[in-house]
Amino acid sequence: MNEIRLETQRSRQRSYPFALPQEYQRSKRALDLTLATLLLLLFSPIFLLIVIAIKLDSQGPIFYRQRRIGKHGRPFDMLKFRSMLVNADSRLHKEYVQSLIRNNTSPQDLGGNSLKLKADPRVTRVGRIIRKLSLDEVPQLFNVLSGEMSIVGPRPPIPYEYELYSNWHKQRMSVLPGITGLWQATAHNRVSFDEMVRIDLDYIGKMNIWLDLKIMVLTPLEMIRGKG
Repeated sequence: MNEIRLETQRSRQRSYPFALPQEYQRSKRALDLTLATLLLLLFSPIFLLIVIAIKLDSQGPIFYRQRRIGKHGRPFDMLKFRSMLVNADSRLHKEYVQSLIRNNTSPQDLGGNSLKLKADPRVTRVGRIIRKLSLDEVPQLFNVLSGEMSIVGPRPPIPYEYELYSNWHKQRMSVLPGITGLWQATAHNRVSFDEMVRIDLDYIGKMNIWLDLKIMVLTPLEMIRGKG
């Protein structure tokens, strides 16, 4: 744990190259558009089953629009399959994640191996299944097509999370947010908030197409294991 904290402290002092090469940006955008389109076409039968399951399980819309903070702190509406009850109170989640950020809580501090909020009463029966498999995130492919997100990048925070960010935390929003990223593919919910930021900043410092492809390969393995 001391080694992690030391590395996090070094990350705060690093300078990351946020001016990405134009060639990489063009290649990344082309890859995003191609993959998002192919995935939407390829998995449309599964998506239809999810839509039916959500409608049969609980009342409310199929999709959920959630305000998130994107590149350079700009807000946008991120799409998800609805996994919670309509008009669910967000205070439970807000208090929980704000506490994690303020205290830089690690899984070990909670006596476990994950920071994920357990037994959330807002989540529906179908919601628990699609969340476990990360299928609730699928509609974000439309955010990718619109240019608000990328396939790979730091996860966009909720405004009440972002308002607690220090300046060095905000560096993770210097690039387009992603559906998945290095943190999700390697350490999802198993490290503290500061360590998550460090992983995102390390990704930003090393961004290239081969790293993006590697993360895309690792992500389904995490999904199969049910870690999200």
